[in-house]
Amino acid sequence: MTSNAARATTLMRALRAGLDGDASSIRELCTEDVTAWTPALSASSISELAAEFDRRDQAFSEIELEVAPLDVGGDYACAEWSVSMRHTGPLVLAGGEVVEPTGTRITLNGATVAEFRGDRICSLRQYWDELAVFEQIGLMPDD
Repeated sequence: MTSNAARATTLMRALRAGLDGDASSIRELCTEDVTAWTPALSASSISELAAEFDRRDQAFSEIELEVAPLDVGGDYACAEWSVSMRHTGPLVLAGGEVVEPTGTRITLNGATVAEFRGDRICSLRQYWDELAVFEQIGLMPDD
């Protein structure tokens, strides 16, 4: 079993790789049968997870990540994170509508829980408010 510090580092590297669309690092950090769930995707293998990176649009740039490991012990690691990014490219919505760049800098906060098998991640679950992005770029009606 790897140390708690090593698992915290692996989780932080996986979060960064996910933001960067770095499939090579994800393949290094996760098992072949990794399962992943977020509000925006679901995957049941490393191939499916890496393929999600290819489907991403380039709507956001100037991405900054801050991670605070909350609890690492046994086979689990949990981290709270904050991502700050600028809306600089077209954002394609589920129905095919396109939101043109607003230039708005947005912040998204969330948490990730990872389960490990040995020194690699075998399960990832991320939680965040997906509507927070839409609110910050002006797509949600004011109350």
